[in-house]
Amino acid sequence: MFFLWRLPLVCTVLAMSLTGSRMLNAQTDAKDDGKLRIICFGAHPDDAEYKSGGVAAMWAKQGHHVKLVSVTNGDIGHWQMAGGALAKRRTAESGKVAERLGVTSEVLDIHDGELLPTLEYRRMITRQIRQWRADIVIAHRPWDYHPDHRYVGVLVQDAAYMVAVPFFCPDTPPLKKNPVFLYSSDGFKKPYPFVADIAVAIDDVFEQKVDALLALESQTFEGGALGSQEMMDAAPPASQPEKRREWLRERWDRRSSDEAKRFRTSLERWYGAERAAKVKYAEAFEICEYGRQPSEVEIKMLFPFFK
Repeated sequence: MFFLWRLPLVCTVLAMSLTGSRMLNAQTDAKDDGKLRIICFGAHPDDAEYKSGGVAAMWAKQGHHVKLVSVTNGDIGHWQMAGGALAKRRTAESGKVAERLGVTSEVLDIHDGELLPTLEYRRMITRQIRQWRADIVIAHRPWDYHPDHRYVGVLVQDAAYMVAVPFFCPDTPPLKKNPVFLYSSDGFKKPYPFVADIAVAIDDVFEQKVDALLALESQTFEGGALGSQEMMDAAPPASQPEKRREWLRERWDRRSSDEAKRFRTSLERWYGAERAAKVKYAEAFEICEYGRQPSEVEIKMLFPFFK
């Protein structure tokens, strides 16, 4: 039974290889339109959406190209269902979020809870960054409660140098310029706490982010892997969409306003004290020391929201 469950994965991987080849050709042939290209890696089909959904929508509104990548398919991320049916459901949810944010998304078919920092996956992440021709790469820090989160961070760190090395993954053209690699925020303290080098006010797109996250029903309203029937019953039912949105909005109001309060000093750096004091919602990022180290002028070019 174990092998039968994984048999569809073989076919899916083959299909993804063909898709990857077509994507590579499309990206290689595409002309540079002068817009930024950002790729955000999350471990599961909700992580990048949660951590970078606001700034992704802001970039997209200015015509920049953003891709959200889930490195695993989330196939055990629910307390009541699992396997291919859940992976398919969560891929569809992630796609709806991306559509509402105005960005692109992809869910890689790696089993949830089974990601390891292997050479195969290092090549996979390197190809993703090269194919997207990224200027900015965002990922988890490699210190986190979930092994998939940690190993996404490690894999992206390992790719930070290799993306520009010509004879590593020679089937995919190397980047001519090393991207800026960023960590999304977290609350872990060891070996060192998250440092908000960049904080972005997302007030203008907060409601859009909430509307987008409504699509993540398996996680937002059903509790994901650690949910329960009691948690599902506590959320308004799908038959009451207005109450459902209000319920979710209250939770994200607390979460995003806590980010703004926590990183107020960083907001002041980028917006000035007067403007920063009025910011209600924020997302924050730390510059990884393994990628290109941007100057303040370059950061303002990469984050063209600071006035």
